Amino acid sequence: MAILIDENTRVLVQGITGREGRTRTRLMKEYGTKVVAGVTPGKGGQEVEGIPVYDTVFEAWEKEGPIDASAIFVPAPLVKEAALEAIEAGIKLLLLVPDRVPIHDVLEIHAYAREKGAKFIGPNTLGILSPGKAVMGMIGGRAKSAREWFKPGPVGVSSRSGGITSAISYYISQAGLGQSTIVHVGGDAVVGLPHPEIMKLFEKDPQTEVIVMFGEIGTSQEERVAELIKKGELTKPLVAFIGGKAAQKGTRFSHAGAIVEGNRGSWESKVTALKEAGAIVVDKITDIPEAVKKVLGK
Repeated sequence: MAILIDENTRVLVQGITGREGRTRTRLMKEYGTKVVAGVTPGKGGQEVEGIPVYDTVFEAWEKEGPIDASAIFVPAPLVKEAALEAIEAGIKLLLLVPDRVPIHDVLEIHAYAREKGAKFIGPNTLGILSPGKAVMGMIGGRAKSAREWFKPGPVGVSSRSGGITSAISYYISQAGLGQSTIVHVGGDAVVGLPHPEIMKLFEKDPQTEVIVMFGEIGTSQEERVAELIKKGELTKPLVAFIGGKAAQKGTRFSHAGAIVEGNRGSWESKVTALKEAGAIVVDKITDIPEAVKKVLGK
């Protein structure tokens, strides 16, 4: 199996006629994702990569049938409007790709999604990839690369960095292992499905035998993962790497969500919490494959 998306997920692309929308639609379609429709207001009646374009999400749903997920490639100021429209239409999983989405907008999306029973990944995310099944977003860059770099297997990957999401997954494949699903949760301070929520999904997934997590300074996502382990809500082995060891309080580290404030969110607090909970915390990203192999007994 996989989490969030698979070969049966029916995907809509909002902003499909833009440069990013067109490019990533090609990746998704060539990889095998079921992209059934696109939406760009005022561009209805066109086609992109052979996929019909509609003016509204409601129209796309009416003409193409139920839609499971929407990948949103619109400018940051328009993300809220696009997301709320998708949720109102009945779509239960959204991928908010752009960065610089106003935090207040994300909070509004979060509240409406919770009210309607929907979920979202991002903002500021490369997306999700379930090897051999489907990709939403831009992980891999091209379909050929995505197929070569990432292989089906027992390792769930959850990361707060786009580039490191791909790097970790590539190293795992090179070590002769593979991934159940690869998730870039997003680099912003407020995201729809942070690490703890992804861990809960991997815990329920029969394909996932071990989880790899890339964390970094800022927010309390990793400390909350440690709490899940202590409570017995996460029982699968967790291999983690935390970036930002040298950062001081008040220092931003690459992403909008990576800033140390107070006693939580620092490198030390995250590493200590995870180790005390029983997670395997490695010193280098390149140590991850060997740690995973040991856990799996390979």
